[in-house]
Amino acid sequence: MKPLLPLACLLALAGCSNKAPEPQATAAPKRVATPWDDMKKDEQKAKDVQKLVDDHAKEQQKALDDAEQ
Repeated sequence: MKPLLPLACLLALAGCSNKAPEPQATAAPKRVATPWDDMKKDEQKAKDVQKLVDDHAKEQQKALDDAEQ
């Protein structure tokens, strides 16, 4: 019984060493979808289409201006 007490103390001290635990690799949390994601996609698509239409209108206006001169 007497040898068990020093052994238990030794194990307790070994378990409480000063070494820091190894950092665990954690995966980045996945982005959570929100109800506004689809609306934002639609809004961006509309902006892209409007930009395309505006660019074509400028090209046509330039072609008309060049034809008049």
